[in-house]
Amino acid sequence: MEIRFFSESVRDFIGSLEEKTRARVYQTIDLFYEAGHTIGLPHSKKIAKDLFELRIRSVQEVRILYTYKQASVVLLHAFIKQSQKIPQKEIKLALQRLSAS
Repeated sequence: MEIRFFSESVRDFIGSLEEKTRARVYQTIDLFYEAGHTIGLPHSKKIAKDLFELRIRSVQEVRILYTYKQASVVLLHAFIKQSQKIPQKEIKLALQRLSAS
C-alpha cells in the first residue's frame, strides 16, 4: 500500500512538529503502512464516510485525517489536537480535499 500526501502543506506540517512528536508521527505512519486496512483503535478511527483519523499521542497530540484511494492512502490534513472533539473546520477542510482528490 502506498501512502501519499494530499499536498505539501501536510508534509510541511509534520516537518514543523517538535522532534519527538515528528518521530512518533513517522513511527505511527510506518505502523499504518504495515497494518493497512486492519489498523484500528487506538491508532485509527473512522470519523465520516471515507474519512478516517490517524491518532498520534506524544508531547503534542496530532491528528491526521486520511482516506483510501484505490491501492493507496491519501493523508488529507493534519493538525494538533487541542480539544476533545475534532473541530468542524478541520473536518470540513479534509472533506473538501477528499472531494478534490
